[in-house]
Amino acid sequence: MTQRLSGKVIVVIGGTAGLGLSAAKQCVAEGAFVVVVGRDAEKLEQVIGLLNQAHEVARGYAGDAMDPQTAPRAIALAVKSFGRLDGLYHVAGGSGRSRGDGPLHTVTDEGWDYTLGLNQNSAFYSNRAAINQFLSQQSGGVILNMASVLAQNPAPSFFASHAYGTSKAAVIGMSRAAAAYYARFNIRINVLAPALVATALSERAQSNEPLMEYVKYKQPLDQGRIGTVEDIDGAVVFLLSDESKFMTGQVVTVDGGFSLSEGYMETDQTDYSTGR
Repeated sequence: MTQRLSGKVIVVIGGTAGLGLSAAKQCVAEGAFVVVVGRDAEKLEQVIGLLNQAHEVARGYAGDAMDPQTAPRAIALAVKSFGRLDGLYHVAGGSGRSRGDGPLHTVTDEGWDYTLGLNQNSAFYSNRAAINQFLSQQSGGVILNMASVLAQNPAPSFFASHAYGTSKAAVIGMSRAAAAYYARFNIRINVLAPALVATALSERAQSNEPLMEYVKYKQPLDQGRIGTVEDIDGAVVFLLSDESKFMTGQVVTVDGGFSLSEGYMETDQTDYSTGR
């Protein structure tokens, strides 16, 4: 069976846990060489050991995605180790609630700055570095950025984190603008927009019973469940592979129906499937 990423060199920014780690494993399984970036050096070493169990296909770079030098250095490591760069998957990011994100009238200056730095600025640094490498190689390449379904489909009852939504919308805007500009260089830039996925970062949400009841109706596919990292991996491989070579500037939503559903309302008991 042909491996869909055979020989590709992929840098995964934020690849030591959750969505990034699962994607890095899947990229290796599909024949890619990977450089994984993460902040925790000890955890990164464990991940690289896991990925290199069968063959030497992975390298690690310990650094913070919010540092402008992290992505260029990780990409330089990829080129030094494996000869080139074919793809960048930017997963790094997260919630700023602990720093003061929330509804707009309550968002603190620190919460706003931190959340935009964590999500928007980090993606800018990595995308800029990847594009510079692709232009230098004169090879084309692919970038896949992580956004969120909340960037375009707010859910005010349970996900009122307005700095987060803004930062993820900014990732989409940057990606589409750059995709238009760099298409002539055969550089493709697409975006993934998942809904709620079961990872360590979403543990707070997973422990919130009313929220999970809401998700049951808001994400109606497969009996209304929370997403898994494996639900996202297929889209990641597709968008990093040549199978998507005629796609750029697209936001691919993997959300269990979140963006199509109104969600559950206690006052609405009508069974619309039967008209009652």
